[in-house]
Amino acid sequence: MELLQVADAVAREKNIDKDSVLDAMEEAIKKAGRSKYGHEHDIRAKIDRKSGEIQLTRYMEVVETVENEATQVDLAKARRKNPNAKVGDFLVDVLPPIDFGRIAAQTAKQVIVQKVREAERERQFNEYKDRVGEIVNGLVKRVEYGNVTVDLGRAEGIMRRDDTLPREHFKTGDRVRAYIYDVRREPRGPQIFLSRTHGDFMRGLFKQEVPEIYDGIIEIRAVARDPGSRAKIAVISKDSAIDPVGACVGMRGSRVQAVVGELQGEKIDIIPWKPDPATFVVNALAPAEVTKVVLDEETGKIDVVVPDDQLSLAIGRRGQNVRLASQLTGWDIDIMTEAEERERRQEEINSRSQLFMEALDVDDMIAQLLVQEGFTSVEEIAFVDLSELMSIEAFDEDVAGELQARAQAFLEERNAQAETRRKELGVGDDLAAVEALTPVMLVKLGEAGVKTLDDLADLAGDELVEIVGKDAMDQDQANEIIMAARAHWFADADGEGAGSGAQA
Repeated sequence: MELLQVADAVAREKNIDKDSVLDAMEEAIKKAGRSKYGHEHDIRAKIDRKSGEIQLTRYMEVVETVENEATQVDLAKARRKNPNAKVGDFLVDVLPPIDFGRIAAQTAKQVIVQKVREAERERQFNEYKDRVGEIVNGLVKRVEYGNVTVDLGRAEGIMRRDDTLPREHFKTGDRVRAYIYDVRREPRGPQIFLSRTHGDFMRGLFKQEVPEIYDGIIEIRAVARDPGSRAKIAVISKDSAIDPVGACVGMRGSRVQAVVGELQGEKIDIIPWKPDPATFVVNALAPAEVTKVVLDEETGKIDVVVPDDQLSLAIGRRGQNVRLASQLTGWDIDIMTEAEERERRQEEINSRSQLFMEALDVDDMIAQLLVQEGFTSVEEIAFVDLSELMSIEAFDEDVAGELQARAQAFLEERNAQAETRRKELGVGDDLAAVEALTPVMLVKLGEAGVKTLDDLADLAGDELVEIVGKDAMDQDQANEIIMAARAHWFADADGEGAGSGAQA
């Protein structure tokens, strides 16, 4: 009964199952028994769960042919002890209780401690693996090289230096609130990783301070943080009668200030989330004013034009404002002033006008008209419906037809020159047969050393885009071309497989 009381006390102290403690004790007694009677014997220990009585037994397996005399017995000898014995049965001999010597007792203690520790670790892992994403409170147990060990009551968590806020210093005994972002099984026991810099830590703090977020009326769609300095959160309300920004700010800023206080004074911009990317980006760049937005959905980039006096505000100190806005929206934001935008637009107009003047042999006025109507390449003029060219003021059918004919002639001549150059470079006909590649692209590939279908197949999508130019194709088109170029590899592999199968 004393043994059961010890097991009960240990189980309560370590908060583990009593049976796990008794299993550990049985393992220890079994190990001590093997030390006394020989490690080669199959010795087992059993503790009665009601009386606490210890039973030590030796098991011998009944076999036809004995290979190990310590654990096996032949059928004839077994039947002398038990007439009903058959192959596969076990003969069980009850052994006298062992008197634990000093060494045996020490060994037993080590086994029990080890088994109890394993059971405790398993309990901790099972308890905390489902708590990833929660905010927990704890006491600082120790600080080593900036890494903080936190006592969570029933387990310990680790908060690495990168997961603490800048200028935040902890000492033993401090109370700390943190976010569980990962729980892992490791050889030294379950590791519970905590963070105060994680974006979801801020989400959780707002959820605790704003009842509407807790109830699901207001949703935090995105969070971007520069931990300890500044953050932006995008919120949306499912109830049109509730202002999401006002609810998060609270009366006289009480709710947001509670979060700011927890985050060591981190400034928080609360922004209304919008499904329209342009509007969302404009909101995200607050407090700066925006005059114009140009989106490029293919590249995920967005050009934002701001008044000259708003440039530094839009960019922020060390680029902080635009960086956080980019993280929040998922767009690559390029900020320019109105003067820079005018200058860039004028450069584009001049370069396109020059291209049309040289390619179509027209004067500056006609080239400018084409640019103003939105034409960006000779290909567009060559293959556009003639009525679109005729719709331009001062262009009749004859002028439109002549322009289109000149554009087509220019492209034919350029392609012919490119074809000649392609052959000079040694670009193979197999590569030229790829429909998506124009003669000009083939010349660029040849100059880059890509001359066969296998050379093309060896490229990555971004490498192909870099060679032919971003204006010529995007990443998705490049990936499709490369996969098509690799098709013959798989066909050859299938052919070899079928051949070897037939041979077999």
